[in-house]
Amino acid sequence: MVYTAETDPLCYPGTTVLRNKLGLVDQDELDEYETAMFVVRSEEPWPEGDLDVTYYLSLHRHLFQDVYDWAGEIRTIRIGKGGNWFCYPEHIRAQLDRAFQHLTNANALDSLAPGDFAAQAAHLLAEINAIHPFREGNGEPNWLSSPFWPSVRACRSMPMCLVASVSWTP
Repeated sequence: MVYTAETDPLCYPGTTVLRNKLGLVDQDELDEYETAMFVVRSEEPWPEGDLDVTYYLSLHRHLFQDVYDWAGEIRTIRIGKGGNWFCYPEHIRAQLDRAFQHLTNANALDSLAPGDFAAQAAHLLAEINAIHPFREGNGEPNWLSSPFWPSVRACRSMPMCLVASVSWTP
């Protein structure tokens, strides 16, 4: 689905295709390149640091550095999808700070029972998604830097790792 946006200086004129390092003007080609580079970069060692806003931005930079000059930077225009607007850019940093503070307050969710862990983790991921801090590439860092952090970093298979992180027997 194409994003709704104000006049976007990050797009090639007359298109919804984001300016990119390869100069690709076909959306399908850009999507393919973005996915390929994301896979390559996600297999590399990740940036070091605590799971906070600064780290989240550096992870986005790491994952999309080959595709966009602005990778890891908070977006500066208003965007929406499916008729719904995401957090306005003037509020993104404060909302990210609030979301990540919630994670800190929850002691990284380590001491929660499995059901509570899943509920808190889902809430945090939903908050970050609603903020949508980047012009593109919002979903991937959410999963990679999610509160499942210790389990995710130890796994090579993301889908299995995420299932293993939240599976439990009642």
